[in-house]
Amino acid sequence: MSRAAWWHCFAGIAGDMALGSLLDAGADFDQVQAGLERLPAKGWHIEVGTVRRGPLVATQVVVQVAPEVDVVPRTWGSVRDMLHQAQGLPRRAVDRALGTFAALARAEGRLHGVPPEEVHFHEVGGLDALVDVVGTCLALESLGIDTVMASPVRLGTGTVDSAHGKLPNPAPAVVELLKGALVEGSEEPFELTTPTGAALLAALSQSFGPLPPLRVTGSGYGAGSRDLAGLPNVVQVVVGELGGPELAGQHQQLVLIETNLDDVTAETSAYTLSRLLEAGALDAWVAPVVGKKGRLAQVLSVLAEPALAPSLSSLVVAETGALGVRQQLVERWALPRQTLEVSVDGEPVRVKAGPHRLKAEHDDCARAAARLGLPVREVARRAEDEARRQAPGRGQEPGRAQEPGPMA
Repeated sequence: MSRAAWWHCFAGIAGDMALGSLLDAGADFDQVQAGLERLPAKGWHIEVGTVRRGPLVATQVVVQVAPEVDVVPRTWGSVRDMLHQAQGLPRRAVDRALGTFAALARAEGRLHGVPPEEVHFHEVGGLDALVDVVGTCLALESLGIDTVMASPVRLGTGTVDSAHGKLPNPAPAVVELLKGALVEGSEEPFELTTPTGAALLAALSQSFGPLPPLRVTGSGYGAGSRDLAGLPNVVQVVVGELGGPELAGQHQQLVLIETNLDDVTAETSAYTLSRLLEAGALDAWVAPVVGKKGRLAQVLSVLAEPALAPSLSSLVVAETGALGVRQQLVERWALPRQTLEVSVDGEPVRVKAGPHRLKAEHDDCARAAARLGLPVREVARRAEDEARRQAPGRGQEPGRAQEPGPMA
């Protein structure tokens, strides 16, 4: 049984709002605070209270930082070191926090033209942002959340103040982080979605769209710092269970793009597939069919996030010369998976790890096999064995017990 959390970002999202919503939904505050106290950073404390935003009562989180603390912007490397130094934190919570700050570093690096390692976090590197991000990840762990999803994300307009001076609203970092997500604008002249909130969504949310089918077990509201006229300044979280064969795995609303081709070579089709995957398609394939007048033809199909459908459709037309495409919304349930990187005699090989199978990446295996003078199948076997040791229980066939390993 998989547990899911869906953030309803109808008034945007920020780090403190995300944490407040999870605490309001039942996350154990003592457990969250105990985890935060393991960070090698002092001079802060959390105040949690109840406030009213419009007609709704919500939980507000305020991180108080001592005035003499936190005056130097942290780099991505220093934040990463702090998270690695924290002892006793749940592994998944640390990984989620690392993923959030890594997303921020990549976005800021692209915007400022510097490598992620050299990015200096300003507002998002402060102790309050660190506590918001790590606290949110600990709260997700307290609730046992396996899958995170979100609605379309509301953004404001106008300008915002930052360490770099006046910036457009939404801030450039927010736009960069939310590439591929569903967003919607508003007339609110405030920063509804902050870089910290956008980074949490970029790193943790596996899909953007309406509330998916799930068995609701709880909900909560996290308050923003100000009141908005006519709009409750809160983020809502809905917590529930994805269970049973029809609900197992991650739910996504996607777009299926298709076109029929009867005058395109196999080489062109193969090249187009590779271009589509590089451009962000989740999957792409070609199937042979018999077309009108008995012509042999192909159906080119592309599965994509809705936000990428226009650009991928244009790519299909440009590469194949098709006169048009057809699109339809589809639903996909995808089992959770992760990519592990292992070493085979010093050569890095990525291994995709699902609940019931491990699969080494063929291109990595081929490269390593050429360098090591080994058969590709031998490299794949070794890589998958090493991945199985790193992630016990992953890649296990349903109904089969994992073979016992050596005693520690």
